[in-house]
Amino acid sequence: MVLHARVKDGRYVIEEPADLPEGSVVELVPIDDAMDAEERAALMASIERGLAHVDRGEGIPAEEALRRLR
Repeated sequence: MVLHARVKDGRYVIEEPADLPEGSVVELVPIDDAMDAEERAALMASIERGLAHVDRGEGIPAEEALRRLR
């Protein structure tokens, strides 16, 4: 789930309703404006493909991935 907020008078203002239990704690992360909408969509699609890959059991252990990167 992604929530969008704006800062107004030093406070975070959530601009959309959230279907969360009362008292839920959420983490707000500033959006990196270095990516445009197309780049962000491509990144998200890549992440989704990677997660599907792992869900199919086609992933590798983190240690192996790090070894390959080195």
